[in-house]
Amino acid sequence: MELKTALVTGASRGIGAAIAAELASQGFFVFGTATSEAGAATISEQLQAQGRGLVLQVQDQESVDRGFTEILERGPAPLVIVNNAGVTRDNLMLRMSADEWQEVVDTNLNGAFRVTKAALRNMVKARWGRIINIGSVVARLGNPGQANYVSSKAGLEGFTRSLALEVGSRGITVNLLAPGFIETDMTAALSDEQTAAMLARIPLGRMGEAKEVAAAVSFLSGDQAAYITGQTIHINGGMFLN
Repeated sequence: MELKTALVTGASRGIGAAIAAELASQGFFVFGTATSEAGAATISEQLQAQGRGLVLQVQDQESVDRGFTEILERGPAPLVIVNNAGVTRDNLMLRMSADEWQEVVDTNLNGAFRVTKAALRNMVKARWGRIINIGSVVARLGNPGQANYVSSKAGLEGFTRSLALEVGSRGITVNLLAPGFIETDMTAALSDEQTAAMLARIPLGRMGEAKEVAAAVSFLSGDQAAYITGQTIHINGGMFLN
Protein backbone atom coordinates (compact mmCIF):
# COMPACT_ATOMS: atom_id res chain seq x y z
CA MET A 1 0.00 0.00 0.00
CA GLU A 2 1.12 3.59 -0.50
CA LEU A 3 1.89 5.27 2.78
CA LYS A 4 1.06 8.90 3.34
CA THR A 5 1.30 10.13 6.91
CA ALA A 6 3.53 9.59 9.94
CA LEU A 7 3.43 11.08 13.43
CA VAL A 8 6.58 11.60 15.49
CA THR A 9 6.27 12.88 19.05
CA GLY A 10 9.01 15.03 20.52
CA ALA A 11 10.30 16.03 17.09
CA SER A 12 11.73 19.51 17.62
CA ARG A 13 15.33 18.42 18.28
CA GLY A 14 17.71 15.53 18.79
CA ILE A 15 16.61 12.01 17.92
CA GLY A 16 13.02 13.07 17.21
CA ALA A 17 14.07 15.73 14.69
CA ALA A 18 16.34 13.22 12.92
CA ILE A 19 13.51 10.67 12.75
CA ALA A 20 11.06 13.21 11.34
CA ALA A 21 13.58 14.33 8.71
CA GLU A 22 14.36 10.75 7.70
CA LEU A 23 10.70 9.79 7.31
CA ALA A 24 10.08 12.95 5.29
CA SER A 25 12.97 12.01 3.00
CA GLN A 26 11.27 8.64 2.46
CA GLY A 27 8.14 10.34 1.15
CA PHE A 28 5.99 10.56 4.27
CA PHE A 29 4.10 13.68 5.24
CA VAL A 30 5.26 13.95 8.84
CA PHE A 31 3.44 15.54 11.74
CA GLY A 32 5.94 16.29 14.48
CA THR A 33 4.90 17.29 17.96
CA ALA A 34 6.45 19.77 20.37
CA THR A 35 5.40 21.18 23.71
CA SER A 36 5.55 24.83 22.61
CA GLU A 37 4.57 27.02 19.66
CA ALA A 38 8.24 27.81 19.09
CA GLY A 39 9.08 24.10 18.93
CA ALA A 40 6.23 23.42 16.53
CA ALA A 41 7.39 26.29 14.30
CA THR A 42 10.90 24.83 14.25
CA ILE A 43 9.54 21.48 13.09
CA SER A 44 7.49 23.10 10.32
CA GLU A 45 10.56 25.03 9.19
CA GLN A 46 12.72 21.91 9.18
CA LEU A 47 10.23 19.74 7.27
CA GLN A 48 9.01 22.41 4.82
CA ALA A 49 6.43 20.93 2.41
CA GLN A 50 6.92 17.40 3.79
CA GLY A 51 5.51 18.02 7.24
CA ARG A 52 4.12 20.22 9.95
CA GLY A 53 4.73 20.91 13.62
CA LEU A 54 1.96 20.52 16.18
CA VAL A 55 1.75 21.65 19.79
CA LEU A 56 0.78 18.50 21.67
CA GLN A 57 1.26 17.51 25.31
CA VAL A 58 1.37 13.71 25.43
CA GLN A 59 0.61 13.73 29.17
CA ASP A 60 -2.73 15.47 28.54
CA GLN A 61 -5.53 13.43 26.99
CA GLU A 62 -7.42 16.50 25.76
CA SER A 63 -4.29 17.77 24.00
CA VAL A 64 -3.80 14.40 22.30
CA ASP A 65 -7.43 14.38 21.19
CA ARG A 66 -7.14 17.90 19.76
CA GLY A 67 -3.94 16.99 17.95
CA PHE A 68 -5.50 13.97 16.26
CA THR A 69 -8.56 16.00 15.30
CA GLU A 70 -6.26 18.51 13.61
CA ILE A 71 -4.30 15.78 11.83
CA LEU A 72 -7.42 14.05 10.52
CA GLU A 73 -8.87 17.35 9.30
CA ARG A 74 -5.81 17.79 7.09
CA GLY A 75 -5.70 14.38 5.42
CA PRO A 76 -5.17 10.64 5.88
CA ALA A 77 -4.74 9.16 9.33
CA PRO A 78 -1.13 8.46 10.36
CA LEU A 79 -0.35 4.77 9.97
CA VAL A 80 3.20 5.15 11.26
CA ILE A 81 3.54 6.32 14.87
CA VAL A 82 6.86 7.01 16.56
CA ASN A 83 6.55 7.50 20.33
CA ASN A 84 9.69 9.48 21.01
CA ALA A 85 8.55 12.21 23.45
CA GLY A 86 10.24 11.89 26.81
CA VAL A 87 11.52 13.79 29.83
CA THR A 88 13.97 13.19 32.67
CA ARG A 89 13.66 14.40 36.25
CA ASP A 90 16.69 12.75 37.82
CA ASN A 91 17.04 12.37 41.56
CA LEU A 92 18.09 9.74 44.07
CA MET A 93 15.12 7.71 45.26
CA LEU A 94 15.37 9.02 48.82
CA ARG A 95 14.98 12.56 47.49
CA MET A 96 12.67 11.94 44.54
CA SER A 97 9.33 13.69 44.86
CA ALA A 98 6.03 12.16 43.81
CA ASP A 99 5.79 14.86 41.14
CA GLU A 100 9.21 13.93 39.69
CA TRP A 101 8.14 10.30 39.50
CA GLN A 102 4.70 11.05 38.07
CA GLU A 103 5.81 13.53 35.40
CA VAL A 104 8.34 11.12 33.91
CA VAL A 105 6.04 8.08 33.92
CA ASP A 106 3.08 10.12 32.66
CA THR A 107 5.09 11.49 29.73
CA ASN A 108 7.31 8.59 28.72
CA LEU A 109 4.96 5.66 29.30
CA ASN A 110 1.41 6.96 29.65
CA GLY A 111 2.01 9.40 26.79
CA ALA A 112 2.85 6.50 24.47
CA PHE A 113 -0.38 4.80 25.57
CA ARG A 114 -2.48 7.88 24.78
CA VAL A 115 -0.96 8.54 21.37
CA THR A 116 -0.99 4.89 20.33
CA LYS A 117 -4.60 4.37 21.37
CA ALA A 118 -5.66 7.46 19.41
CA ALA A 119 -3.97 6.08 16.28
CA LEU A 120 -4.87 2.42 16.61
CA ARG A 121 -8.45 2.36 15.34
CA ASN A 122 -7.45 3.76 11.96
CA MET A 123 -4.60 1.25 11.71
CA VAL A 124 -7.01 -1.60 12.43
CA LYS A 125 -9.34 -0.27 9.71
CA ALA A 126 -6.48 -0.09 7.24
CA ARG A 127 -5.18 -3.49 8.35
CA TRP A 128 -1.70 -1.98 8.31
CA GLY A 129 0.33 0.00 10.78
CA ARG A 130 3.75 0.60 12.28
CA ILE A 131 4.14 1.55 15.93
CA ILE A 132 7.72 2.32 16.93
CA ASN A 133 8.53 3.18 20.53
CA ILE A 134 11.80 4.83 21.53
CA GLY A 135 13.13 3.29 24.72
CA SER A 136 16.60 3.34 26.23
CA VAL A 137 19.47 0.99 27.02
CA VAL A 138 19.05 1.92 30.70
CA ALA A 139 15.80 -0.07 30.78
CA ARG A 140 18.07 -3.13 30.88
CA LEU A 141 21.11 -1.68 32.68
CA GLY A 142 19.45 0.50 35.31
CA ASN A 143 20.93 3.86 36.24
CA PRO A 144 21.39 5.44 39.68
CA GLY A 145 19.24 8.53 40.13
CA GLN A 146 16.86 7.53 37.35
CA ALA A 147 14.40 5.12 38.96
CA ASN A 148 11.53 7.05 37.37
CA TYR A 149 13.07 7.20 33.86
CA VAL A 150 14.30 3.60 33.88
CA SER A 151 10.90 2.35 35.08
CA SER A 152 9.11 4.28 32.32
CA LYS A 153 11.39 2.85 29.61
CA ALA A 154 11.19 -0.69 30.98
CA GLY A 155 7.41 -0.35 31.03
CA LEU A 156 7.53 0.74 27.40
CA GLU A 157 9.23 -2.55 26.51
CA GLY A 158 6.44 -4.54 28.16
CA PHE A 159 3.84 -2.36 26.45
CA THR A 160 5.52 -3.07 23.10
CA ARG A 161 5.48 -6.85 23.54
CA SER A 162 1.89 -7.03 24.76
CA LEU A 163 0.49 -4.74 22.07
CA ALA A 164 2.34 -6.65 19.36
CA LEU A 165 0.47 -9.80 20.39
CA GLU A 166 -2.87 -7.97 20.32
CA VAL A 167 -2.65 -6.34 16.90
CA GLY A 168 -0.42 -8.59 14.81
CA SER A 169 -3.40 -10.27 13.16
CA ARG A 170 -4.38 -6.84 11.76
CA GLY A 171 -1.11 -6.33 9.92
CA ILE A 172 0.21 -3.93 12.57
CA THR A 173 3.74 -4.30 13.91
CA VAL A 174 4.94 -2.88 17.22
CA ASN A 175 8.64 -2.58 18.00
CA LEU A 176 10.96 -0.65 20.29
CA LEU A 177 14.34 0.89 19.60
CA ALA A 178 16.62 1.21 22.62
CA PRO A 179 19.37 3.77 21.96
CA GLY A 180 22.49 3.94 24.07
CA PHE A 181 24.56 7.12 24.28
CA ILE A 182 23.62 9.28 21.30
CA GLU A 183 25.10 12.66 20.43
CA THR A 184 22.44 15.21 21.38
CA ASP A 185 22.19 18.53 23.22
CA MET A 186 22.12 16.59 26.48
CA THR A 187 25.35 14.65 25.86
CA ALA A 188 27.05 17.78 24.51
CA ALA A 189 26.65 19.33 27.96
CA LEU A 190 28.71 16.58 29.64
CA SER A 191 32.21 17.30 30.88
CA ASP A 192 35.27 15.78 29.21
CA GLU A 193 35.67 13.42 32.16
CA GLN A 194 32.03 12.27 31.93
CA THR A 195 32.34 11.75 28.19
CA ALA A 196 35.55 9.73 28.58
CA ALA A 197 33.94 7.52 31.23
CA MET A 198 30.97 6.98 28.94
CA LEU A 199 33.08 6.07 25.91
CA ALA A 200 35.08 3.57 27.98
CA ARG A 201 31.90 1.50 28.30
CA ILE A 202 31.26 1.37 24.54
CA PRO A 203 33.18 -1.25 22.48
CA LEU A 204 32.82 0.80 19.28
CA GLY A 205 34.50 3.69 21.10
CA ARG A 206 32.11 6.46 20.11
CA MET A 207 28.67 7.82 20.76
CA GLY A 208 25.94 7.06 18.27
CA GLU A 209 24.38 9.60 15.95
CA ALA A 210 20.71 10.52 15.86
CA LYS A 211 20.63 9.64 12.15
CA GLU A 212 21.57 6.05 13.04
CA VAL A 213 18.47 5.74 15.19
CA ALA A 214 16.44 7.41 12.44
CA ALA A 215 17.68 4.86 9.90
CA ALA A 216 16.37 2.04 12.07
CA VAL A 217 12.99 3.78 12.33
CA SER A 218 12.93 4.11 8.55
CA PHE A 219 13.53 0.38 8.15
CA LEU A 220 10.86 -0.61 10.69
CA SER A 221 8.38 1.74 8.98
CA GLY A 222 8.55 -0.07 5.67
CA ASP A 223 7.37 -3.32 4.14
CA GLN A 224 10.84 -4.85 4.49
CA ALA A 225 10.22 -5.11 8.25
CA ALA A 226 6.74 -6.65 7.95
CA TYR A 227 7.81 -9.85 9.77
CA ILE A 228 9.42 -8.10 12.74
CA THR A 229 7.18 -7.37 15.71
CA GLY A 230 7.30 -7.30 19.49
CA GLN A 231 11.06 -6.76 19.44
CA THR A 232 13.47 -4.52 21.32
CA ILE A 233 16.32 -3.54 19.00
CA HIS A 234 19.40 -2.11 20.70
CA ILE A 235 21.42 0.70 19.13
CA ASN A 236 24.24 1.13 21.63
CA GLY A 237 27.64 0.41 20.08
CA GLY A 238 27.94 -2.84 22.02
CA MET A 239 27.70 -1.44 25.55
CA PHE A 240 24.81 -3.83 26.24
CA LEU A 241 24.44 -7.15 24.43
CA ASN A 242 20.93 -8.52 24.40
